Amino acid sequence: MVTMRDGVRLATDIYGPARGGRALDRPAPVIIERTPYGKAMASRAELEVGMTEPMDRATVAEHFVRHGYIVVYQDCRGRYGSEGEFVKYRSEGPDGYDTLAWIAAQPWCNGRIGTMGLSYAAHTQMAAACLAPPALATMILDSGGFSNAFTCGIRQGGAFELKQATWAYREARESAVAAGDELGQKALEAENLHRWFGKMPWSEGRSPLRWAPQYEAYLLAQWRHETFDDFWKQVGIHAAGFYDAIPNIPIALMSSWFDVYVPTTFENLAGLASNGKRPLALIMGPGLHGDRNLTFAGDVDFGPNAPLGGNVAASWLEFRRRWFDRWLKSGPEGDLDEEPIRLFVMGGGKGTKNETGRIDHGGRWIKAKNWPLPDVTEQTYYLHPNGRLSEAFPAPDVAPLSYNFDPADPVPTIGGALTSGHPIFTGGGFDQREDERFFGCRNFGLPLSARLDVLSFETEPLANDLTVVGRVAVDLWATTDATDTDFTAKLIDVYPPSADYPTGFALNLSDGIFRCRFRHSFERAELVKTGEIMRLRIELFATANLFCAGHRLRLDISSSNFPKFDVNPNTGAPAGLGRSRQVARNTVFLDGTRPSRLIVERL
Repeated sequence: MVTMRDGVRLATDIYGPARGGRALDRPAPVIIERTPYGKAMASRAELEVGMTEPMDRATVAEHFVRHGYIVVYQDCRGRYGSEGEFVKYRSEGPDGYDTLAWIAAQPWCNGRIGTMGLSYAAHTQMAAACLAPPALATMILDSGGFSNAFTCGIRQGGAFELKQATWAYREARESAVAAGDELGQKALEAENLHRWFGKMPWSEGRSPLRWAPQYEAYLLAQWRHETFDDFWKQVGIHAAGFYDAIPNIPIALMSSWFDVYVPTTFENLAGLASNGKRPLALIMGPGLHGDRNLTFAGDVDFGPNAPLGGNVAASWLEFRRRWFDRWLKSGPEGDLDEEPIRLFVMGGGKGTKNETGRIDHGGRWIKAKNWPLPDVTEQTYYLHPNGRLSEAFPAPDVAPLSYNFDPADPVPTIGGALTSGHPIFTGGGFDQREDERFFGCRNFGLPLSARLDVLSFETEPLANDLTVVGRVAVDLWATTDATDTDFTAKLIDVYPPSADYPTGFALNLSDGIFRCRFRHSFERAELVKTGEIMRLRIELFATANLFCAGHRLRLDISSSNFPKFDVNPNTGAPAGLGRSRQVARNTVFLDGTRPSRLIVERL
């Protein structure tokens, strides 16, 4: 147990070299991972190519120990073997700092510490780094490390990400198991999470988390803090406010196009690079959160080139070993990489159904020196009333399009950049049609574009290949008869009909949302005035995709994406507190004076 500044003790395992059953006491560099998922539990990050189950932590530690390292795993405060109360993200900065200070003071540490870990274990790294622990020498931020949790990870565009709710329920249940609370475990397991998702918003004592009050309390606090204030500017969830304090150390960043932390990764890359003093590397794969060695995400397969292992490095384990050797030992292993960015560009596959039942979308890795790529250009497509997406500027007298958005019947989430959603939702690429696998779908087999509250805009079939690599955004001119509402946008690669897919395949690539009450500032909510025409910017996740000749780009506009995001009741009620709903009449303008448009970056 390692004691923190407030006396709370955190359970810690230490792996080091031994001879004859006795630890060797020679100083060595240290690698640490701090996790809420159990220091003795296998991490899904440790799945290499060809494995069916991830390596356990002892096996991973042994690999590094054999290469001259001490390895430390620690349970976060209030989790598994550690004391204290778990309040998600909030104690990771001080606890991480204190732990690194304790390690640095041990006779077996040579004063140089590297950190690693996926997802929450990346958040713990960045939280500690914001407090500048003296012994921190390098980090590998794997799919996490909040740049700003208000804009990515907890909230997005003003809406609340409901993966926080599924995560809280799952981890509250696991926490009860770890604590031996049999009654609490049974109570949580007896809850029907699907039905609870139909009874939102939740409140104190009126949620499936009522059996785990500390989890319920932090979840509701995140849900209800809807403006960007001091709540969101704290260590642990706002690295963007601490970039200048983070040590000038080498940092590797990892994510993937269907990961929930795409904006976090690119914002961290830009923020950490701003002073020009930190050696940085970036790997962006194609798959879901942490699935760096799988070939698929959802119903889409990217082919044998997709896994990190065997393509970018011999293995994920070997990538980390070489990184730590380079930056924790006496000298760099070789010269600095002049192209430290590796990106997987999706697309270019056969478009047929493979032996696993997934569409062969394909893809390839490219190298780059900087991000954004220096040779990209901005491409604009305007929305037209006939459902076309075109480079042609709209006429001045074009009529707008309107639809009714009923919060009681939200547009169902079908894949996307998602994680931690089980058993409610799942991420990845899917044909955008209703399916019994997805929460909220009722009209199985019908495309989402058949809904009356979805506006779809498509290009003509492309005459030539189009490679989009970079940011994706929508400028939307809109109005509503409600005091508040949301607008959503989704970028789709539309395959033409084929023998395997007679109606084509509409592959989701990226999406975003914007809550209108924040049209002027995320620091204050301002309800919509009657007749007000708004210019909104919806930021979708960046992507990298080859749209093959014959395919179409499609943009879907609507006002909900549930259960990925909470549903706006259209009443102007504060976030997480609206118990009534009303139907909103939402309108999108398409004329030359108010030209709504899609903006992408292309090679």
